[in-house]
Amino acid sequence: MENILTNFTFHTTTVEEATVSLKSDVEKGLTPIQVKERIEQFGLNTINEEKPISPFQILFSQFKSPIVLLLLFAAGMSFWFKEWLDGTAIVCVIFINAAIGFYMEFKAQVSMLALKKMAAVPAKVLREGKLTEINAEEIVQGDIVFVDAGDLIPIDGKIVRSTQVLIDESALTGESVSVEKKMGVLPENTILGDRTNMVFKGTYVFKGNAYILVCATGMQTELGKIASLVHLSDQAATPLEKKLEVFSKKLIKITVGLVVLIFVAGLLNGQKFMEMLETSIALAVAAIPEGLPIVVTMSLAQGMLKLARYNVIVKKLSAVETLGGTNVICTDKTGTLTQNKMGVVLIKTPSVNWQKDADFEGNEEQVKLITQGFILCNTANLEIANNETKEIGDPLEIALLKFAQLQGGDITAIRTQFNKKDEIPFSSETKIMATLHEHEGSYITFAKGALEELLPKCTHILENDTVPMDKSKQDYWIKEAEVFAASGHRMIAIAYRKDKTETTLSTDSLVFIGLIGMIDPPRPEVKAAIEECKMAGIKVVMITGDHPTTAQYIGVQLGITEAGEAVMIGKEMKHFEDLTKEEKKKWLNTDVFARVNPQHKLDLVKVFQEKGYVVGMTGDGVNDAPAIKKADIGIAMGQRGTQVAQEVSDMILKDDSFKSIVVAIRQGRVIIENIKKFVTFLLSCNLSELLVIAVAAVMNLHFQMLPLQILFINIITDVLPALALGITKGGDNVMKLKPLKASVPIIDKNRWKLIFFYAIIMASVCTAGVLINHYLYHKNDVWDTALCNNILFFSLILCQLLHVFNMGTGTFFKSEVMRNKYVWYSILVNIIIVFAALQIPFVRKALNIVPMNLNEWVVILAVGLSFMVTVQLAKVLKLFKSNK
Repeated sequence: MENILTNFTFHTTTVEEATVSLKSDVEKGLTPIQVKERIEQFGLNTINEEKPISPFQILFSQFKSPIVLLLLFAAGMSFWFKEWLDGTAIVCVIFINAAIGFYMEFKAQVSMLALKKMAAVPAKVLREGKLTEINAEEIVQGDIVFVDAGDLIPIDGKIVRSTQVLIDESALTGESVSVEKKMGVLPENTILGDRTNMVFKGTYVFKGNAYILVCATGMQTELGKIASLVHLSDQAATPLEKKLEVFSKKLIKITVGLVVLIFVAGLLNGQKFMEMLETSIALAVAAIPEGLPIVVTMSLAQGMLKLARYNVIVKKLSAVETLGGTNVICTDKTGTLTQNKMGVVLIKTPSVNWQKDADFEGNEEQVKLITQGFILCNTANLEIANNETKEIGDPLEIALLKFAQLQGGDITAIRTQFNKKDEIPFSSETKIMATLHEHEGSYITFAKGALEELLPKCTHILENDTVPMDKSKQDYWIKEAEVFAASGHRMIAIAYRKDKTETTLSTDSLVFIGLIGMIDPPRPEVKAAIEECKMAGIKVVMITGDHPTTAQYIGVQLGITEAGEAVMIGKEMKHFEDLTKEEKKKWLNTDVFARVNPQHKLDLVKVFQEKGYVVGMTGDGVNDAPAIKKADIGIAMGQRGTQVAQEVSDMILKDDSFKSIVVAIRQGRVIIENIKKFVTFLLSCNLSELLVIAVAAVMNLHFQMLPLQILFINIITDVLPALALGITKGGDNVMKLKPLKASVPIIDKNRWKLIFFYAIIMASVCTAGVLINHYLYHKNDVWDTALCNNILFFSLILCQLLHVFNMGTGTFFKSEVMRNKYVWYSILVNIIIVFAALQIPFVRKALNIVPMNLNEWVVILAVGLSFMVTVQLAKVLKLFKSNK
C-alpha cells in the first residue's frame, strides 16, 4: 500500500479504482483493525512542527543573561582574591535564580501545550457503516470523511459524493474564488488548482457537503509537502510582551545610570574597588526584574487555562490583553443569549391551528406534508444507541425531527422512500433551504425558511385544495407571523411543489403550506451578565437573522434595549462605503439588528472600529468568518460554530453562552491588573534598595548593604510574593472600571508616581530606623556598622513582605490580596527562609548576620508597621491615585 500511495495519482482514477487501491469501502468505511494498522504504518494526521524547547535548553538559557554573566565575573573575581565564602554564595545565588527561572519558563511551556490540546479539530468519518465524530489527527488513508459548509478539510482526498460543494482553496493556491468540486476523472498533467475532483488539507467548505475518500494525511498531503520545505516561524511577541520589552530597556538605562553613580560615589568615599564592584553588580541584579517576561507569559497562560475551566478557549496570548480593553460586544442571539433548545410550539396552516400540548389535527394532506417536510428538508439526524438518542445537527432542525417523530413519522423509512436527488443548503443570504426528492416515479420539492423570503416564491397556497396566492393572503400570513414573533416566537415558513417530470431543483412556483412557531428561551444567567457589561462601560449589541419583533422582544427581556426603541433591519443597511455620518451615528446608537447577513456584521465592526471602539464579535457560520477576523476579539461558538469560524477566531465559547464572554473579559482585566500589581510591587521594592544604597554611598553613612544581602532580598521578594500577586482573583471593582486602552503603557505616569512614592517611603523609614536605633540605644558608642547593616537588611525584608498587601484595592482588610491564600503562603515560606538563614551558620556568616537584642527587633517591627500605616493613610487621604 505504501508504494501505491507514493506513486498513485488519484485525480486520474475513478472512485472505484481509488477505493480498491486504498482497500476501503465507500458505504462502510474502515474497520478499527484497519485504522490501527494504518496509524502504526503512516502515523497521525498531523503537520510536523518545530520541536518544543527541551528542559535542558530552557535550563541552559537561564545562564545566557548578561546579568548572570556579570555575577559569574564577580564570583570569579571573589575566588581570585580568595574570598571563598563570597564567591561560593554568589554561585549559589546564580543557581537558585536559574532554578526559579527554569521552573517558571517550563511551567509556561506546559501550560501552552495544554492549551494546544484543547483546540483539537473534530472530524466526521464513516467507520463500520456509522458516521462517527473523531479527532482529525486520527484520520487515516482509506477513511470516508463527511464535510459540511464551514468545515476545514483535514486531509487530501477524492470526492465520492457531493451536494453543491464549493471549496475555498485560497490558503493553498492563492485563488480567492471558491472552486466547485464533484466526482470525475482528470488528465494526469492537471495542475493542483484545477483538480476539481480532489480536496486538500487546510482548505475549507464554503458551501454544500460531501463524502471524501482520504488519499493522503499529515506530511503526505500537499500542505505537508509545503511545510516540509520551510521552517515554521517563531511566534510573534504579543503587544503586552512588546510593551514590557520597551519598559525593560528604559529600566535598564535608568538602573545602569544609578549603579554607575553609586559605584563612583563609593570609590570617592574610600570604599574598596572589589566591594563596590560586587555591590554594583548585585544591585543591578536586584533592580532589574529579569524574569518579568517569563512571569507575564506564565500568568497569561495560566489565565487562559483558568478560562478553559469556564468553557472559554483563548487561542492567542495577545487576546487576553485585548479582552481587558473590549468596550463593544456584538453578539448573536440564538444559542448565545438564548438556550439554543428549540421546540416547536405552534403550527398554523389554513386548516391547522396547533399549539403545544394540543392534538395535532387538521387537513390530512397538510398534516402529512408537514411531517414529511420536517424530515426531508432537513440535514440533522437522531441516532439511537444504547437506549440513548444522539442529536446531530442544527438545533432548529433537530426540533423539527423530534416533532415529526412525536406525530408518528419514521425518519429512516420516510428518507428511504423519498430518495433525495438534490439540495440547496440554507445560507444567511437566501435564508431558505430546499431539497428535491423522487417518490414512486414523481418528484417533490420541500422548502423552508424565513417567511418574507419564502412567501414571494409561493404562487399558490394549500387550503382544502391548492388555490392561487394573492396579495391579501400574503398580507394575512405576514401579519400572523408578526403577531407570534412579537411574543418571542421564531417563525419559519414551509412550502412544497409536486412535479411529474421535474428533475432540477428550483424554489420557484411553490405551494405555501403554513407557519411553524418555535421558542428558544433566554438563558437565565444572561440578563445579569449584560447588566455587568453596562456597569463595566461595555456596550452590548444584539445581531440576529430573526424577525425584528422577535429580536426586539428578546432584547427587551434581557435588558439590551428598551421597549419602543427602534430595531435596525438588514435591508435598510447600506454598504460601509455608502454610509453617511448620520447613518453611522445611527448604527452606533442602535442596540438590536435583525435580519442581517454576514456583510452587515462586517460593516458594523468597521463602523465601531472607525470610532475607536475595541470590538468583540461572535459568529458561528462560514460567512461570519470575515467579521470575526476583522473584530479585535473574534468569538466563535464551540457547539454550533463551524470549524472555519473557530479557526479565524481569537477565542471559542465551548458552551456558546454570552456569560462566558463576560467571564473572559473579567479574567482578561484581572490578568492585566495582576501584571500591573506585580510589576509595581517589584519595581517599588527594587527601587527602594537602589535609593537606600545610593543615599548611603553619596552621604558616606556608616552602614551599607552587602552584595549577598541584596541578592538574598531579591530571592525573598521577587519570586513567591510576585507570583502570588499574578494569580490574585481580582478586586470587586474590576468590572466597574473603564475599559483599558491598548495605547496605554503597562506603567503609565500615575503608576510611576505611585512606584516612586512607595520606594521613597520604604527607603526613608528603613534608613530612619537605623538612625533611630543608634541614637536611642547606642548614641555614646562608636557606630556599629554590622548592627546598622543588619537592622537595614531585616527592615527592608519586612517592609517588602508587608508591601504586597499595599497592592490590593478597596478596603485594606477585605482587599483581593488579603483574600489570596497564595500571598499568605508565600509570606510564610519567606519567613521560614529568613528564620533558616538566622539558624544555619554557613548562611548566617555569608550574609554577615550578627546577634541582635529585643530592642533592635522592636525597631525593625516598628519600621515595617510605620511603612504600612504611612501608605494606607496616604490612600485614605487620597494623596495619590491608587493602583486601580
